[in-house]
Amino acid sequence: MQLRLDAADRLVELVEEQGGVLPVEEAARSLFALSRAPAGLARDLLADIVAADSRLDWSGRSVGLAGSQLAALPLEAATYVVVDLETTGLAPGRARICEIGAVRVRGLELAAAFETLVDPAMVLPASITALTGLSDTDLQGAPSSGVAVARLLDFAGDCVLVAHNARFDLGFLNHEVERLHGRRLGLPVLDTVWLARRLLAGRASRVGLASLAHFFGTSTEPCHRALPDARATGEILVHLLGLAQERGARSVADVLELAAPRARRVHAKRGLAFGAPERPGVYVFRDVHGQALYVGRARNLRARLRSYFRSERQRPAVEAALAVLDRIEWTILGSELEAGLEELRLIRELRPPANARSARPDRYVYLRKRGDAMVVTSRPSELGPIRSRRRAERAARALAGSSEEELAVLRSGGALPRLRARLRDLSESLRYEEAAKLRDRIRALEEVVRDLRTLPAAGTGAVLEVRAGLAIARAAQAEGPTFDAEAADELLLVGTFLRRPPPELAVSPLDEERILAVCIGKGRLWAGVA
Repeated sequence: MQLRLDAADRLVELVEEQGGVLPVEEAARSLFALSRAPAGLARDLLADIVAADSRLDWSGRSVGLAGSQLAALPLEAATYVVVDLETTGLAPGRARICEIGAVRVRGLELAAAFETLVDPAMVLPASITALTGLSDTDLQGAPSSGVAVARLLDFAGDCVLVAHNARFDLGFLNHEVERLHGRRLGLPVLDTVWLARRLLAGRASRVGLASLAHFFGTSTEPCHRALPDARATGEILVHLLGLAQERGARSVADVLELAAPRARRVHAKRGLAFGAPERPGVYVFRDVHGQALYVGRARNLRARLRSYFRSERQRPAVEAALAVLDRIEWTILGSELEAGLEELRLIRELRPPANARSARPDRYVYLRKRGDAMVVTSRPSELGPIRSRRRAERAARALAGSSEEELAVLRSGGALPRLRARLRDLSESLRYEEAAKLRDRIRALEEVVRDLRTLPAAGTGAVLEVRAGLAIARAAQAEGPTFDAEAADELLLVGTFLRRPPPELAVSPLDEERILAVCIGKGRLWAGVA
C-alpha cells in the first residue's frame, strides 16, 4: 500500500511538472525507469495507481489531474453543486451524517435541488435534536450514509463542489467515499467562507452563514437544516461570483485561487521548486522584480524546497516572502558546509529581508575594559566579535570590576568562580530577583565565551575544499587571536562542522599531501585540525 501511495505522489508531481497532462508512455518510463514503454503496457502499469488516487484521471492517451478541465471553464459556464450536511457531531468517523441537502447552480442561477435524511446508525445527541429539530423517529427508514452519499454524487456528477466551511462537509463526504471506494473525491472544491473573507474584507466583519445571508439579503434564511442552508449558500455563491468577476476573475481556476486559504495559495506555488536536485546547495527566493527575499542552504535541495509548500507554517518573515514569491534560484555545491559558507556570503551581499540572522559585519560588537567597567564597542578587541549586542551588554555587566587576571582566565576559556559564588550567596539570602538578573548575565557571558573559543578553533585549524574557507583559515592563522567581524559567521559555521562532522566531512591533521591524496583517491572532503 505504501509503495502505491509513493508512486501516486511521484506521478502527481510528474504530471504537475508537465503542466497537468503527461503522455502515458512518458509517465511509465519516468515512474518505472523503463527504457521504452508501449502505450498499452504503459496504461496497464499505471491503471491501479490512477484508479486509486482521486488526484489523477485519464485524458485520452495521457494522465491528467482530476478536475483540471472543470477549473478551466468560464465562471458562468461552470456547474456548481452547493452541499450542506447535518451531522451527529464534529469528527468524521466518530460522528455520522444525518441529513444531506444540495442545490445545483447553472448559468449563475439556482436550479435543481437534492435532499435526503440519513440513518446515522446511532442515537441522535440531544444537542443535535435541539439544534436541527430532527429526532430519531424522523430518521427511521432513511437510507444509510453510503447510499445517501452515492445518490448525492450521482446528483452532482461532474461539477464544482461548493460548501460553506468546506473542510467540515468534505471531511464527512470523503470519509464515506474512502470507506466505500478506497479513494477521495477529486472534484474542485470552492469554500464560500474563504471566498467571502477575501472579497468582503473591510465590508463584512463576520462570514458565518447567517451573517452573510443577512448581508446579501437572501430569500432563504439558514436554519440548521441541510436543504435550506444549501439554498442560502447557493444564493450567497451567486453574489460572491459576481464580486469575483468585478475583481477580474474569469474562470473557475481564478475564483478557486481567490478562495484558497493560505496553505493552498502557497501549495499552488510548489511548481517553482520542480527540478531541484537531491544535492547540497544554496537557494534564493525572488519576487516578480527579481528582488532577493530569502537565502537558504540545504543538504538536499529538493526536500528542503518542497518543505516550504506543505501545510505547516513558517516564520512570519518567510511566510511574507512565500506570499510574493515569483521564482526560486538554486546552485548545487559540493557539501552542506560549502553551501553554508556560500549562504553567508549571499546574505551579506543581497541583504534579503526575510533572513532572521543577517550576516552583516557592522552589527558585530566587542567588549573592552574601561577603568573598572567593561563596555560594548564596535572597535575590534580580543573579546569579540559578538553577534548579539544584548548578549554582549549582559556579559559586560557580569564582567564589571573584573581584574586583569580574571580576564586572562576568561580569554583562555575558564569561568569566573567569583560570579558563581555571588549567585549562590544571593540565592541563599533569598534575594531572588537579583539572583535571576545575575544568572542571566552569567549565562550570556558563558555563551559569549563559548562562541569566542570556537573562533580560533575554526580559524586556525581549517583547511576545506572550498576556497573561501581555506582563505579564512590561513588569514586567521596569520593574524593571531583577534578576528575580523566579517569572518566570524564563517568561522563559527566551520567550528560547528568540525565538532560534529557529517558523513561527507572527515577530520585529519593539517597535512596538504595527505589531504590531496585522500581527495583524489576517495573523492571526500577533508578538514584539517592543527
